[in-house]
Amino acid sequence: MEEYGHFIGGKHVAGKSGRDQDVMQPMDGTVRAKVALASAAEMRAAVENAKAAQPAWAATNPQRRVRVLMKFLELVHKEYDALAELLAREHGKTVPDAKGDIQRGLEVVEVCIGAPHMMKGEFTEGAGPGIDVYSMRQPLGVVAGITPFNFPAMIPLWKIAPAIACGNAFILKPSERDPGVPMRIAELFLEAGLPAGILNVVNGDKEAVDAILDDPDIKAVGFVGSTPIAQYIYSRATATGKRAQCFGGAKNHLIIMPDADMDQTVDALIGAGYGSAGERCMAVSVAVPVGKETADRLVEKLIPRVESLKVGPSTDGSADFGPLVTAQALERVKGYVDLGVEEGAKLLVDGRNFKMQGYEDGYYMGGCLFDNVTRDMRIYKEEIFGPVLSVVRAETYEEALALPNDHEYGNGVAIFTRDGDAARDFAARVNVGMVGVNVPIPVPIAYYTFGGWKGSAFGDLNQHGPDAFRFYTKTKTVTSRWPSGVKDGAEFVIPTMK
Repeated sequence: MEEYGHFIGGKHVAGKSGRDQDVMQPMDGTVRAKVALASAAEMRAAVENAKAAQPAWAATNPQRRVRVLMKFLELVHKEYDALAELLAREHGKTVPDAKGDIQRGLEVVEVCIGAPHMMKGEFTEGAGPGIDVYSMRQPLGVVAGITPFNFPAMIPLWKIAPAIACGNAFILKPSERDPGVPMRIAELFLEAGLPAGILNVVNGDKEAVDAILDDPDIKAVGFVGSTPIAQYIYSRATATGKRAQCFGGAKNHLIIMPDADMDQTVDALIGAGYGSAGERCMAVSVAVPVGKETADRLVEKLIPRVESLKVGPSTDGSADFGPLVTAQALERVKGYVDLGVEEGAKLLVDGRNFKMQGYEDGYYMGGCLFDNVTRDMRIYKEEIFGPVLSVVRAETYEEALALPNDHEYGNGVAIFTRDGDAARDFAARVNVGMVGVNVPIPVPIAYYTFGGWKGSAFGDLNQHGPDAFRFYTKTKTVTSRWPSGVKDGAEFVIPTMK
């Protein structure tokens, strides 16, 4: 059986805390590996290692740093299939979906190859008599990322790549549910030429997280997960003077206007609502048809599509989605479906009793579809994180717009319509961070930034794109004057450009 310790100083290090946890294989419910859970002392050892290695890396010019990223890309592509299968087996998503997980991470790595340009400062000659002013971006030092189970390749890469391209050393605390791919990523970076100690992977639970938040040598922390944990990490990190970007839960709406192409809309809802068993922070979990006729047509087309979804093991490339990540996750999602029935929503398709032949111990669930969900129900208010789609009917466009605007979360939203004026008005007025127009999962491309609003995000800067370089650097501004020909004598007023 595989045993995951930690990756510190360019080496695999066995856990010393005496605590570990099973890593399950969701498709059959077997124990795949054991993962060590770090103590605060083990986290501190990783930080000290990173702190010692970082100055030399920061002194390496940006162009040479990004050559490591280029080599890393080459190495990942050579073992793409093996990484995807490892990811699928530990997470539960299908292998094709796992390849998408990896690819979206690599796209951020590709953008970070532009770090020499993104880190350029500004220069003004002659800002005053004999005075030049210029700025420079410098790395923070040691930074950390706490990443979730649902994207074990993509989100670590979203954080690692810009952080190390800027000259920082990075501590990664991945999810203990599927640590295999993050550990392999660290090995590949070392093989690509990254100096030992610049990327350290420390597996663990809350003890490791708190050690990150309290360590005075960690200058910034990024997190993706649930909103309560995002709030906790943001509050504790900022209280100790750290920069923090923390991304939480979501309840993503898709508004369907009466003029929308209904076949295109249904395709979008099926893929965005049920892909990866709904375990995506950008999954569409609420469909909002405008008008009774639109709602009736939508539901009529959705029912047979949800009923015919193919659920299969992670290794079945033809499956629409695989199992949920853990037995606890499965029971949680089933509990929400039970709750929806109790609350009075109409369960049109019930996937609770799905069993996968030959994989009876796996964490499988069929797709579920609710109609007549109302905004006061918990299944509408709360993030379910499973293959469950709720239809919330709206009589008018304004009523539909009010739903995402008033919701606690503000991660992603979409509108499907043929009307450019309606789409333009929606994009301008909706109170959500990422908006799709006839695009169901509006995850921005890698050279834009990713981030929600309201209860979905805490912190001033988003992930990837230009914000990543701002987050992982500090700006120093230099005002320079050389003494030749400059009048002597003290000045007692604040300098101005007069």
